[in-house]
Amino acid sequence: MKLPVIHHPEYQASLKPTHRFPMSKYGYLRACLASRGLLADDPVFSPKPAGAEILKKAHDPDYVARALSGALTDQEVRRIGLPQTQQVIRRACFAAAGSLMAARYAFKTGIACNAAGGSHHAAYGHGAGYCVFNDVAVAIRGLQAEHAAQRFLIVDCDVHQGDGTAAIFKGDAAVVTLSLHAEKNFPFRKVAGDLDIALADGTGDDAYLSVLHRGLSQAGAAGPFDLIFYNAGVDVHADDRLGRLALSDDGIRARDAAVFRWAQARREPIVGVLGGGYGPDPVVIAERHAILFEEAARYL
Repeated sequence: MKLPVIHHPEYQASLKPTHRFPMSKYGYLRACLASRGLLADDPVFSPKPAGAEILKKAHDPDYVARALSGALTDQEVRRIGLPQTQQVIRRACFAAAGSLMAARYAFKTGIACNAAGGSHHAAYGHGAGYCVFNDVAVAIRGLQAEHAAQRFLIVDCDVHQGDGTAAIFKGDAAVVTLSLHAEKNFPFRKVAGDLDIALADGTGDDAYLSVLHRGLSQAGAAGPFDLIFYNAGVDVHADDRLGRLALSDDGIRARDAAVFRWAQARREPIVGVLGGGYGPDPVVIAERHAILFEEAARYL
């Protein structure tokens, strides 16, 4: 059985070369996965962009309408940190659809991955932090509306706290959020989730993995879950431009393996989404992201 990897060329949009968001990493990741035999050249794994109807299940209808029509205010655009172009908005729509498609495959195969997603700063009524729409929230609300699944766990291991995700699901007992993040990093005003674990600057492999195992055990006590979403941001790496932690490549691999192994032991399907990763060399960032897919394939 081959790992379902959801992907689309429009996961990558055009940005100025000086922009801090390494958009070209998505193209390099596609090439990287293809060279490893992890990317099927099959249109069945390419989503169609999410439309307004599905986006509105997780986001304010007015925000969705204005985002799709290019009518966001200058302040809203600055908060997102990406230009208000048709390409950028379509990219967000494709990524959201990709996480929903990956979830549907995970029900069949146990594990699936989206080669984008993890836009956890987008909240109900606004985008933020390079996130226009919250793809995981869109996927969850879509699955709930279809009665395909009801109870979810989000394991967010991006270096930044998933404030938008926490805000969307605040008070929703059907969705449990676990976030491991750098305490002193963005967002500086956190939104409390169900289980937030703030880590000190410079936390390395061994300490991180110890905390992760404890966090998974605590989150798992609220289960069982119909589906797990795993945000595998590689901005926890010691060399990441926007991170404050100190994981190595081996530490990231051990982290991903631990999450997949834990889900497999519980016999609960899991979806991996990309999350953040920042630096001057997008090829290096893409190779770090590829670890997620390599480990997922091992636990399929």
